[in-house]
Amino acid sequence: MRLAVVSSDGVNVDLHLGKGKNICVYDYEEDLTFVESRSVEIAEDSKHQGSKVLKACEDCDVLIAVEYGFKSKIKAEDMGIKLVKDEGPVDEVLKRYIDHYNFMKN
Repeated sequence: MRLAVVSSDGVNVDLHLGKGKNICVYDYEEDLTFVESRSVEIAEDSKHQGSKVLKACEDCDVLIAVEYGFKSKIKAEDMGIKLVKDEGPVDEVLKRYIDHYNFMKN
């Protein structure tokens, strides 16, 4: 499973999806592995830029951000990406999601 988080600094999940200039991508099988950081061209003064972030994450299964809009949710579903709302340190956010995923799987 490929997971992505929206982060301003690579340390914290702390941005709305549409403000996601920086995306940290991880792979999870039995262990979590950092894959890469991705940059997205986001205009500071514009709204509704979630589609840019989704396009940058089209190879991901899950995308975690503090918040996202209704249109982004629909577009993500159409792309096969699960959007998740959470915030905090990246490692804690990923652990919470993986623990939940493993619990639901069993």
